[in-house]
Amino acid sequence: MSVITPTILVRSVAELEEVAKKIAPFATRVQIDITDGEFAAPTIKLEDITTLPANWLVDFHMMVNRPSEYVAKLTALKPNLVIFHAEAAEDLLPSIEALKKAEIKVGVALLPQSFPGDFASYLSAAGHALIFAGDLGQNGGEANLLQAEKVALIKAIKPSLEIGWDGGANLKNVFTLNRAGVDVINVGEALRKAEDASGMYEALKTEANRQGVI
Repeated sequence: MSVITPTILVRSVAELEEVAKKIAPFATRVQIDITDGEFAAPTIKLEDITTLPANWLVDFHMMVNRPSEYVAKLTALKPNLVIFHAEAAEDLLPSIEALKKAEIKVGVALLPQSFPGDFASYLSAAGHALIFAGDLGQNGGEANLLQAEKVALIKAIKPSLEIGWDGGANLKNVFTLNRAGVDVINVGEALRKAEDASGMYEALKTEANRQGVI
């Protein structure tokens, strides 16, 4: 069964509050995108996030070159999951181990051009793998479903890994992503543009997990 997780990519606290208000009535697990302005275009800063709905499980997608600089702040926030990019400019293993020691689940994200086998040590140490198939630091975009072939490659490295997907997920493809083995489908634009975000969320859940092939 796939979990539908709203993604939050914002540039300011005011925008975060606006998005949170829209999705709070139905969202239980969310992904908040954080960048450093170097790895990807700037978003809201991690230190600006002080209050979030108490019932949320929060995943932080950290699009940053030096993850070690964020470990202390992330540990204090106690999120459900922290995802670092395999392509970061430093060795991820010390940051992964530090967060695991703080009992925080850690994920490793792979850009479209990245081959899972090249980052086997990171994936083996992690609890989650994010297949990133979108545009860094941007909302919207088309899903490249060929990236789903990475599911089998990742599972060959560590079968127990939770598999996430980020990039272009919508009503037309969430069923395919579920059948490909994706556990967590992060959805941004499809919810952001929906007139009835709650209704769209329920439709995405139903479609992703429906039975049959037609």
